[in-house]
Amino acid sequence: MNEIINEITLISVVSLGAVGSMAAVILYFVAQRFKVIEDPRIDVVAELLPGANCGGCGLAGCRALAEAIVKAESLEGMSCPPGGNDVMKAIAAALGLEAAELEPMIAVLRCAGSREHAPPKVHYEGVMTCAFAHSLFCGEAGCPFGCLGCGDCVLACDFDAMHMDSKTGLPVILDDKCVACGACVKACPRSIIEMRKKGKKSRRIYVSCINREKGGVARKNCEVACIGCGKCVKECKFDAITLENNLAYIDFSKCTMCRKCPPVCPTNAIAELNFPPRKPKAETREQPVEA
Repeated sequence: MNEIINEITLISVVSLGAVGSMAAVILYFVAQRFKVIEDPRIDVVAELLPGANCGGCGLAGCRALAEAIVKAESLEGMSCPPGGNDVMKAIAAALGLEAAELEPMIAVLRCAGSREHAPPKVHYEGVMTCAFAHSLFCGEAGCPFGCLGCGDCVLACDFDAMHMDSKTGLPVILDDKCVACGACVKACPRSIIEMRKKGKKSRRIYVSCINREKGGVARKNCEVACIGCGKCVKECKFDAITLENNLAYIDFSKCTMCRKCPPVCPTNAIAELNFPPRKPKAETREQPVEA
């Protein structure tokens, strides 16, 4: 009886060994047939990237960007927002390529509908996410285009470059921390956040409103809403401002920062950031009329 058991055990071991060997051989040839030889330069580029995996480059992560750069053999159209020009120059030097100097970008909040300028008319009680609130109602102030104040953009930011202001109810973007990854832009269901040029000395001019309703309706909900009057368009001598669907828009690629448009806006919808205070206009004295 023991001999039979031993014989069966031996046969089982030999059979399993043979099956395992054949499987190993098959797997070896399959692996050789379908193996992918990765360019070693991908590892070099990946090491130079910051490893944030924020998706700001438009790809799945830093590794995907490294693969795309090496495959393209060019840096044209490629960028790493967190790394900026320094990282792209380092990659260019490592690969023997040329990197174009790109102007730094930053996220900009195009809504000034704070609790002061757009007083709440109703109180929202529900899931505290902008995406959910956007699907339910216009917003506490009644503006269907304004910030909902739930902070989806803040949660999406991996660089602590945003926080909610408890007084205004609006998100605050920190210039020194924003890397222009675009995560907040994607997170906002109302497309209130826009990527714009950071500007020299972080100076920027833009229309801080995206409300496309007619002026009277927009102003009823927010006192600093753009009313589409077109005064800024007439004032601009550089064709940097356009008016469409009751809303003015300043093209940052054409704007010369002359600062002539903000004073003519009747609702103060045009924001100008980090500029020195305006000099008060000199009072003109009336000349005496000669008899």
